[in-house]
Amino acid sequence: MNRPNPLAKATAAVTGLVRRRIAWARTEGRSVGASAVEWVIISAIVAALVGGIGFAISKALNDKTTDVTNCIDTASSASKC
Repeated sequence: MNRPNPLAKATAAVTGLVRRRIAWARTEGRSVGASAVEWVIISAIVAALVGGIGFAISKALNDKTTDVTNCIDTASSASKC
Protein backbone atom coordinates (compact mmCIF):
# COMPACT_ATOMS: atom_id res chain seq x y z
CA MET A 1 0.00 0.00 0.00
CA ASN A 2 2.21 2.79 -1.28
CA ARG A 3 0.61 6.16 -1.20
CA PRO A 4 1.91 8.91 -3.44
CA ASN A 5 3.74 11.57 -1.51
CA PRO A 6 1.71 14.82 -1.64
CA LEU A 7 4.89 16.87 -1.23
CA ALA A 8 6.40 15.21 -4.31
CA LYS A 9 3.30 16.07 -6.34
CA ALA A 10 3.43 19.72 -5.24
CA THR A 11 7.17 19.90 -5.87
CA ALA A 12 6.75 18.49 -9.37
CA ALA A 13 4.06 21.06 -10.15
CA VAL A 14 6.18 23.96 -8.90
CA THR A 15 9.25 22.67 -10.72
CA GLY A 16 7.30 22.43 -13.96
CA LEU A 17 5.96 25.96 -13.50
CA VAL A 18 9.44 27.36 -12.86
CA ARG A 19 10.87 25.55 -15.88
CA ARG A 20 8.11 26.93 -18.13
CA ARG A 21 8.67 30.46 -16.82
CA ILE A 22 12.43 30.20 -17.39
CA ALA A 23 11.90 28.91 -20.93
CA TRP A 24 9.42 31.72 -21.59
CA ALA A 25 11.88 34.34 -20.26
CA ARG A 26 14.69 32.96 -22.43
CA THR A 27 12.80 33.18 -25.71
CA GLU A 28 14.19 35.59 -28.26
CA GLY A 29 12.95 39.13 -28.28
CA ARG A 30 12.10 39.17 -24.59
CA SER A 31 13.37 42.18 -22.67
CA VAL A 32 11.50 41.64 -19.42
CA GLY A 33 14.69 41.05 -17.43
CA ALA A 34 16.37 44.15 -18.83
CA SER A 35 13.31 46.22 -18.00
CA ALA A 36 13.34 44.95 -14.40
CA VAL A 37 17.02 45.82 -14.04
CA GLU A 38 16.34 49.31 -15.38
CA TRP A 39 13.60 49.82 -12.80
CA VAL A 40 15.90 48.66 -10.00
CA ILE A 41 18.60 51.11 -11.11
CA ILE A 42 16.11 53.99 -11.42
CA SER A 43 14.66 53.17 -8.00
CA ALA A 44 18.12 53.13 -6.43
CA ILE A 45 18.95 56.51 -7.95
CA VAL A 46 15.67 58.01 -6.71
CA ALA A 47 16.22 56.56 -3.23
CA ALA A 48 19.75 58.01 -3.13
CA LEU A 49 18.46 61.44 -4.20
CA VAL A 50 15.71 61.40 -1.59
CA GLY A 51 18.19 60.36 1.09
CA GLY A 52 20.67 63.08 0.10
CA ILE A 53 18.02 65.81 -0.01
CA GLY A 54 16.61 64.65 3.32
CA PHE A 55 20.07 64.75 4.88
CA ALA A 56 20.71 68.27 3.52
CA ILE A 57 17.38 69.55 4.85
CA SER A 58 17.98 67.93 8.24
CA LYS A 59 21.46 69.49 8.49
CA ALA A 60 20.12 72.95 7.52
CA LEU A 61 17.36 72.71 10.13
CA ASN A 62 19.81 71.62 12.83
CA ASP A 63 22.15 74.51 11.96
CA LYS A 64 19.29 77.03 12.13
CA THR A 65 18.10 75.53 15.42
CA THR A 66 21.58 75.98 16.87
CA ASP A 67 21.73 79.58 15.62
CA VAL A 68 18.34 80.43 17.13
CA THR A 69 19.23 78.73 20.43
CA ASN A 70 22.49 80.68 20.65
CA CYS A 71 20.68 83.90 19.81
CA ILE A 72 18.09 83.30 22.55
CA ASP A 73 20.78 82.37 25.09
CA THR A 74 22.78 85.55 24.44
CA ALA A 75 19.79 87.83 23.93
CA SER A 76 19.83 91.29 25.47
CA SER A 77 18.00 94.45 24.65
CA ALA A 78 21.01 95.82 22.75
CA SER A 79 21.76 92.78 20.53
CA LYS A 80 19.81 91.84 17.46
CA CYS A 81 20.03 88.36 16.04
